[in-house]
Amino acid sequence: MNKKFPILLTVAGMLIFSNACTDLKEEVLDENLGSTLTDEQTANGLIAPVYALLPELHKHTNYFALQEISTDEAILPYRGGTDWGDNGIYLALHAHNSTSTDPNIKGTWDQIVQSISRSITAITTLSTARDANSALYLAEARGMRAYYSMMMLDLFGIVFIKEDAGTTSTIVRGAEAVAYIEKEFLAVEPLLQNKAAVGPGRLTKGAVWGLLARLYLNSAVYKNIYSPQFTFASNDMDKVIEYTDKIINSGEYKLSADYFSIFGNTNHDNTELIFAVDQRPDLNGHNRLAYFSLAGDQFPLAAFPAANGTDGPAITSDFYQTWVQAYGAEDPKRDPRFYQENLSRYSNPADSCIADASYKINRGILRGQQYGAIRVNGVFLRCPDGKLKVGRLTNLSRNRGDLPVNFTEKIDFTTAGSGYSAGYRVEKYEFSRVSDTGRNKGEADISILRLADIYLMRAEAKLRKSASDATALADVNTVRAARTSTTPPPALTSLTLDLLYRERGFELYWEMVRRTDMIRFGKYEGTWTEKTNNDVHKRIYPIPQTAIDGASNLPGYMQQNTGY
Repeated sequence: MNKKFPILLTVAGMLIFSNACTDLKEEVLDENLGSTLTDEQTANGLIAPVYALLPELHKHTNYFALQEISTDEAILPYRGGTDWGDNGIYLALHAHNSTSTDPNIKGTWDQIVQSISRSITAITTLSTARDANSALYLAEARGMRAYYSMMMLDLFGIVFIKEDAGTTSTIVRGAEAVAYIEKEFLAVEPLLQNKAAVGPGRLTKGAVWGLLARLYLNSAVYKNIYSPQFTFASNDMDKVIEYTDKIINSGEYKLSADYFSIFGNTNHDNTELIFAVDQRPDLNGHNRLAYFSLAGDQFPLAAFPAANGTDGPAITSDFYQTWVQAYGAEDPKRDPRFYQENLSRYSNPADSCIADASYKINRGILRGQQYGAIRVNGVFLRCPDGKLKVGRLTNLSRNRGDLPVNFTEKIDFTTAGSGYSAGYRVEKYEFSRVSDTGRNKGEADISILRLADIYLMRAEAKLRKSASDATALADVNTVRAARTSTTPPPALTSLTLDLLYRERGFELYWEMVRRTDMIRFGKYEGTWTEKTNNDVHKRIYPIPQTAIDGASNLPGYMQQNTGY
């Protein structure tokens, strides 16, 4: 059925959503408008807003920034002393020095709070709605509220509990918050449909199984966020194994032979996706995760000479060196997850004239001199036969045609390490073919849960129960062996928690799980490029000052997180 809820645009015109943090209240502009809708339109119009903010929430400056730029997987210096300065917020984020006035933290908080508000509105109204889908939509709204609550707990250490739209939310933390999220997921799981019925962009049984596994895996962290060492309860690990087993044994999901197809423009039907942000072109998605890391002189689309990169974040040398250490004398590009060459100019310099339809940039981790379509005065150069001229890229757009677009391993906050070509870049998601600006009109669904993560979570739970469990190694090697569209990475011969942590980095880099992984594996207080802060209080973010100010009429209600 794969419904896209076409009533969404109508509802967007009808509803005004408050950003208030304390009452999580949604205001209806004109309730009488609802009388002109059918029961089906009303039900669709209630559930659509529950999902509608997912693309914005998973944007490069929101959840992505908090989950990746705070880690060793991404660093965003003040490019050339002119770009991405933003009052030092990205420098502070990476160095764990963010404050309660950081706009990216506030933006992420607001998106989550607003999504919880929309979920509560849907739950309240769908409970008495008359459409045949109302019960299903009610379960989805309740489950999505639990998902957003889990994000809030992971990022900020708190959860809002609210059933009546007219009352003030109760704030819970730790074990009480974990128990609430668990209860909500368990309540809706029997009522949800399978992925085959609704697609990966809506909450399904498999999605809830995966989210429960993730909740149990991180339960020790959530219950005692500042603990010097986490104790992973055996019964929690048993639950991780139980729910990952359900997904793997369901037969509904399959590991993708082509790793980068998981993040391609036609990935909506990829068998590996369990739960994703639906970004098909008519759903107002964005191309930010594809454009963010590319150079300003990389133009991925023959049809749109204005669509380019922005010289944003790169991976740190520390993260890159984990690949080097894993492969020794071999170039890590032998791992199909690291790199995919699509532009033949790299391996055959004679291929300098390419038909527009065949022009496609490389994917994965991009190093060294970059090649691509050359744009001069806003127009692509052409070969005599009309094909696109592809050659060595320079910083023409910055009036530095003498400066090559040559990505280097070195990147840091120094002048030398903050140049426009500093750092190896990441092009994991395919650049949207319809994005005329490079920023808008996303096509690729953004993965929230996929099958490889399920195997790796199961392996981790097994290892935490018993370091000698051979089936944990088998789970990891199942994922490695699946990437058969090219030569898959070799099987591992042994497995420890440290090796599993490294493997999660290889498989899931830039998929917005790194911060959570680093905390769980005890790595977040470590040292890497430009980061030395080892304060355990930085495991969660400050509650935005605007939220605290907004709750000032309720003394003691909104307490700032420790250390801020």
